[in-house]
Amino acid sequence: MRRRILPGFGLSLGYALTYLGLIVLLPLAALAWKASGIGIEGMLRLLGSPRTLAALRLSFGGALLAAVINAGFGLLVAWVLVRYRFPGRRLFDALVDLPFALPTAVAGIALTALYAPNGWLGQWLTSWGIRVAYAPPGVILAMVFVGFPFVVRTLQPVLESLDHDVEEAAESLGASHTQTFFRVILPMLVPTLLTGFALALARAIGEYGSVIFIAGNIPMRSEIAPLLIVEKLEEFDYAGAAALGVVMLLASFALLILISLLQRWSGRWAEPPR
Repeated sequence: MRRRILPGFGLSLGYALTYLGLIVLLPLAALAWKASGIGIEGMLRLLGSPRTLAALRLSFGGALLAAVINAGFGLLVAWVLVRYRFPGRRLFDALVDLPFALPTAVAGIALTALYAPNGWLGQWLTSWGIRVAYAPPGVILAMVFVGFPFVVRTLQPVLESLDHDVEEAAESLGASHTQTFFRVILPMLVPTLLTGFALALARAIGEYGSVIFIAGNIPMRSEIAPLLIVEKLEEFDYAGAAALGVVMLLASFALLILISLLQRWSGRWAEPPR
């Protein structure tokens, strides 16, 4: 008789599936059922609305751009924290987690105070014709703020576990520091970097609290999809709000599947030849 490594496997599996169903699947099913009340014609009318399209474009386009920015700068920050020792390093490392601990509303107010036209940085940027607050750049800035720690904290353990012998071997063969990084180190980091990118993307798509303060919530310009959902709830249009939620859910799920496929492909590409 084959023994299971985990005692009571059947019971444990049952509890796990039940918990997953109650916490994840049941609410999603309720959302889909509520959205069905609007009908196919109502769904098409809602999705074809210029205001809805503009809000979805800003939410997903801004989140994608913010995740790309976080991937680049997150890799740089993680590299500095792991590979270098300097005064204040521990404080700098602790500050990376600040967006995790800071309430999103407080983050939005702080960013607005900095980048509003009369803010510390905003008045200087306005003199150069750059408008951040109450415009799409402010939305992207807030998304970058909330998603940045995901990339850094995902990359740090992998960077710490990298074998320095591989770098030394590449340099002994005549490779420069730049060639060693892009041809040896970066391919090993790509799957983890994509994981951090996916986490930052998912966080940015669903962000609400920090965005609404700095966005200005101008329809067709700086209005995000989560805010449009809240407005429909305030208008007691529950079916319309649920329909928008389903659209965001399906789009996010498709993006995560695509990133998962990219991770598998990059993992195979990064494996050393046998």
